[in-house]
Amino acid sequence: MTDQRMDRTKQAEVEERRRLGHSDEPVEDALVEEFHNTVTEGANRLNRTWRALVVTGLFGGIDVGIGLLAMLAVLDATGSKLLGGLAFGIGLYALRLAHSELFTEDFLVPINAVVARHGTWWQLLRLWGTTLLTNLAGGWAFTWLVVAAFPRFEDVLTESATGYMRDGLTLETGALALLAGFTITLITRMNQGSSEGIATLANSLISGFLVVGLAMHHGAMTSAIIFGSMHAGADITYLDWLVWCSWVIPLNMLGGLVILTAPRLVRTWELVRAERDAKAASPAEEDARR
Repeated sequence: MTDQRMDRTKQAEVEERRRLGHSDEPVEDALVEEFHNTVTEGANRLNRTWRALVVTGLFGGIDVGIGLLAMLAVLDATGSKLLGGLAFGIGLYALRLAHSELFTEDFLVPINAVVARHGTWWQLLRLWGTTLLTNLAGGWAFTWLVVAAFPRFEDVLTESATGYMRDGLTLETGALALLAGFTITLITRMNQGSSEGIATLANSLISGFLVVGLAMHHGAMTSAIIFGSMHAGADITYLDWLVWCSWVIPLNMLGGLVILTAPRLVRTWELVRAERDAKAASPAEEDARR
């Protein structure tokens, strides 16, 4: 009976190893590859120069403005918010192809790098703060250009922005802000799992469809809509916008970091510890070679 139990245990271990893949890590091979990719990319983002951070953040806001322009064209032609949100995904696709930076996309990849000790918390705060400010600046400037070029979209812009600003912080709008942060972070993770161009396009369209089409509250993307309406003469002040940001952005962060990133770190904690050990061993190995 003991031999039979041992055989069953060994067979179960073989089956589990087959399920996980060929690596020696206690998680699936796909997760191992994704983890190492995010750590490498996150370290690259964290170590960008100030100039690179500012430029990528500005272009992130401009790319969001491209999405806004596509959304307005579709809304003006069809009146469908869902189709307008789908069109907004064009801007998100441009953002990914151009390797621009969107604030809420930094709730997963750089976190992995910092936790694995390939970056510091100060570098993460620098990345977040610079990206958010430059996203907003780029979006503000580009939406001014959109309104100047297409005054016929002013009514659509005003109506869209009023819908976001009307209710303030309620259970519904708070939940929409949480979902916006979670959704963009999830799409970021999905992009890490595939390098195919068609998958990137599909993920971008899904982002626009869900976040903008369902009128979720997103700090950078929704701000572009609000800025556009302000340029068009809507009765919205910068103080109104700041009050809106004061609860939307923290809830975006909570949605991305707590609902998705934290459980993901728990799932891959063995990989985090192994990466930390390898990082700690590297200086000692270099000293020994010297």
